[in-house]
Amino acid sequence: MSSETVSNIFPNTVHLHRDPRVATLTIDRPPLNILDIPTIDLLGERIAELAADPEILVIVLRGHGDRAFSAGVAVQDHTPDRVGPMLDSLHGTIRRLRDIEAITIAAVHGHCLGGGMELAMACDLVIASDDARFAQPEIELGCFPPVASALLPSRIGAGLTLDLALAGRTLTAEEAERLGLVTRRVLVGGLDHCVHEIAERIASRSAPVVRLAKKAVRAGRDLPFPAALAETERIYKEELLPLEDLAEGAAAFLEKRRPEWKGR
Repeated sequence: MSSETVSNIFPNTVHLHRDPRVATLTIDRPPLNILDIPTIDLLGERIAELAADPEILVIVLRGHGDRAFSAGVAVQDHTPDRVGPMLDSLHGTIRRLRDIEAITIAAVHGHCLGGGMELAMACDLVIASDDARFAQPEIELGCFPPVASALLPSRIGAGLTLDLALAGRTLTAEEAERLGLVTRRVLVGGLDHCVHEIAERIASRSAPVVRLAKKAVRAGRDLPFPAALAETERIYKEELLPLEDLAEGAAAFLEKRRPEWKGR
């Protein structure tokens, strides 16, 4: 299905709102923001659209309503005749989310289950309210979560990943924060304010420096330490040092004024 077709048939399942430098993607399939294939495709389309926009520095991903970020992929799309296309759609969207240069923030409340949890875990930052609950219940459908199986062992260990994937463990926001899956935990009702504050703070930085910082951290995530350090040093020397914003940042600090980023 083409992007144009998806947008025309399913115009309201993923809302895109733009502010200067910050975009918000809202999954809107009440009551639990279940992800069917057209919604996943549309989310991937929106992410690709934002990836092509050099003005966007931060992307916030959230769920509509007060019950869920997303309770996962539709059970109907786990049947043998549909699970292949569903995986292609979901994994393609998550690859786009992981590869984008902008900083991605998952704003999580309520249920964050299955493919919904995988989407959140693919973001750079996860801000969760105290009522958030994280789980991978795919085993109840006779399957396992491929993205969680690839993402989580390096972050929380194989044992805890299997506890989630096989034993049906549900993590509270507090537990997820303690394990490092949640970046910041906030009181119920404080999620919007916290996410807005973080997004605006990042958006106020030099855009090329933010993108280079993410590129360096990605190297640290994906490479062994010696190779990662070599790559981050290369990024610093070859890509950061030539930027005018590097000199502007130092000058502004010494002159006790706000920097005027030029974006180059």
